[in-house]
Amino acid sequence: MFTRLTDDQVTWTDGTTERLDMPILATGYRPHLPYLAGLDGALDPAGHPHHRGGASPARPGLAFAGLEWQRSPSSNTLRGVGRDAARAARRLAARLARS
Repeated sequence: MFTRLTDDQVTWTDGTTERLDMPILATGYRPHLPYLAGLDGALDPAGHPHHRGGASPARPGLAFAGLEWQRSPSSNTLRGVGRDAARAARRLAARLARS
């Protein structure tokens, strides 16, 4: 695991850093995202993902998938997460293509 995540790099537990183009993180069944607390606008005051349809309005390169009621009632289920993940992946790929 890492100890810090910024816009373009990760800091590992041994203190080394590495540049990232697009991190993809899996958090499990419940969002637990304290490592995003240092990214202004990534989380709301309660520590929940701040998003609109899975996309972070404050962080253009940040997207979420699998959140409850992200885009539909099935967003956090095996039945619906694929649609939301595909949408997030398309948005992020388009962003990378522009940079």
